Amino acid sequence: MKKSVKTKKTIRKTVKKRKKNEFSDALKAFMLVGVIVAISALISCAVIMVHSSINNESETALEENASNEPIQVLITEEPKTEQSANEQITPDQSTPSVTRSTSSRNTGRSAAATTPIESLPVSVSAITRTPDENMGTLVFVIDDAGNNLRDLEPFLQVPGPLTIAVLPGLPNSAEAARRIRAAGKEVILHQPMEAIGAQDPGPGAIYSGMSADEIRSILTRNITEVGPVTGMNNHQGSKITMDREIMRVILDFCAEHNIYFLDSRTTADSVVSSVARNIEMQVLERNVFIDNEQNRDAMFRYISGGLTRAQRTGNAIMIGHIWSPALAPLLTEQFPVLLEQGYSIKTASDIIKSR
Repeated sequence: MKKSVKTKKTIRKTVKKRKKNEFSDALKAFMLVGVIVAISALISCAVIMVHSSINNESETALEENASNEPIQVLITEEPKTEQSANEQITPDQSTPSVTRSTSSRNTGRSAAATTPIESLPVSVSAITRTPDENMGTLVFVIDDAGNNLRDLEPFLQVPGPLTIAVLPGLPNSAEAARRIRAAGKEVILHQPMEAIGAQDPGPGAIYSGMSADEIRSILTRNITEVGPVTGMNNHQGSKITMDREIMRVILDFCAEHNIYFLDSRTTADSVVSSVARNIEMQVLERNVFIDNEQNRDAMFRYISGGLTRAQRTGNAIMIGHIWSPALAPLLTEQFPVLLEQGYSIKTASDIIKSR
């Protein structure tokens, strides 16, 4: 009986001890699971933080790289006004002085769009096209021929059409015109006209206050010297191209002699096109001055502006000057490139004939 009681007590102790051990094991297991969960959560948070940091660094790097990428920009810049920026060309011993006059035209573009960016010279050859695409017609007019033959010669070697404007009354005016025609280029009269400023336009000039007969006599004499010519454009002339009466005489003379008039646009207040409409005559207008700045990169920029205009409107008339030493080599280099890109290069008279 005593053994039975002891056995029961022993069994009860064993059961209690076993239950105690089971509870302790369960508590330990629970605590272990809790620790594991906590560690996992910490690890997950750490991974998320590291991943987020890496993404932020990548985005920052991409933004920095994007801001440092070179941007090709086509900039159209109009020349300075004749009244505020007349520049005297320094002559050599055989070249008489010539006043260079340029002006701006109000195009409604913002100042930012017309500011020179020296650090971003735009190469003409950087502009691409799709095969067989017609990019537009380009006309290159070269002013101020007649002072000497040395400056003229490189332009006679340019492999393509040029319209070259010859000043009258200079030592080499007639010979320059003869050589230009012999080289297959177009000759026009670069007619000197009075400007708003006091600069001398040169021999054979038209001044305000002249009678219609005087104007016609001057034009006849100048054309006889450098002719035959297909047209004329103004040298300086901001004051004359603002005068309706005088421009009516000049345009009537052009119509009678079957030659065109190209407005060099040396003033934004030119009335040439308005007068021409009144007499139902077609005239041309300069769109770009190429060599406002005497360096190659600047000329690239101006020409690029002309290319943009040709793509937008169908053609662009760009004026340069005989006395720009870098211009003829630039045109010689770029003419084949422009033709390959799909531009047509023609004379000013070709534009009139196509209308």
